[in-house]
Amino acid sequence: MRIFVCDAFSSEIFKGNQAGVVILEEKEEYPTVTLMKNIAAELKHSETAFVKKTDNKKFKIRYFTPTEEVELCGHATISVFSVLRELKLIFSGKYIAETLAGSLEIVVDNDFIWMDMASPKIEYTFNLDEIKEIYSAFNIDTVQATKNLIPKIVNTGLSDIIIPIEDKNILNSFVMNKERVIELSKKYKVVGAHLFTLDKDKKITAFCRNIAPLVGIDEECATGTSNGALTHYLKDYNIISNKDINTFIQGETMGRASTILSRYKEDGRTIQVGGNAVISFECKIYE
Repeated sequence: MRIFVCDAFSSEIFKGNQAGVVILEEKEEYPTVTLMKNIAAELKHSETAFVKKTDNKKFKIRYFTPTEEVELCGHATISVFSVLRELKLIFSGKYIAETLAGSLEIVVDNDFIWMDMASPKIEYTFNLDEIKEIYSAFNIDTVQATKNLIPKIVNTGLSDIIIPIEDKNILNSFVMNKERVIELSKKYKVVGAHLFTLDKDKKITAFCRNIAPLVGIDEECATGTSNGALTHYLKDYNIISNKDINTFIQGETMGRASTILSRYKEDGRTIQVGGNAVISFECKIYE
């Protein structure tokens, strides 16, 4: 197998969000779960994707955090197909990524990788007492929340609590109570929380921060699935339309600003997340 480290949702190395990419030969069996976990833990990035070609246009992908397997990861998927394109194993066109979240269409062109999200759904809308509990886990007073928007659990492959914030300064400066965020994640059976504020200048769609300590990620500088979920959330409030190309900026407070795009396909229901990734390292296992 060949092992790479990529910087996703960026066109520069050492920017964006890092992901491991492990490419298996077509006839090579997947490693044991223990070995895949060990590789992900050794790389120490939020997710490492293990990819294997199963057909001319199909690739099976499994995703591991440093602690466990997850169903889907947007920035790792963007990284996978960017590496395959860079190695000339694929070219412009449409492909299928077979994941635990389902079979997703991937569109590869010269500028971006666009990936389908799983069917979007709002899984839960929080009541007033729950809303106070959620904001308090980030030491945010509910008066600092966006008045006309409320937190919801949204899924486009992974479940996240989408949390609106009124002001960018508050978004940039909140301090999470890690144990309480972990408790909330377990209680509501979500991966983590995706906090955002709308861009008042309307030059972009929103600024975001993603928090997922339950799966070993205190903060992540670019997340495809979470911004897919945010896209559905904003469309549900009629803040965006299914004709828009949306731009989300994430990772600024980490010094790794990332740009994530989203759009709806022609069917008006399927969300795609788009971006690029660049290879920063190639690795080798010594056994």
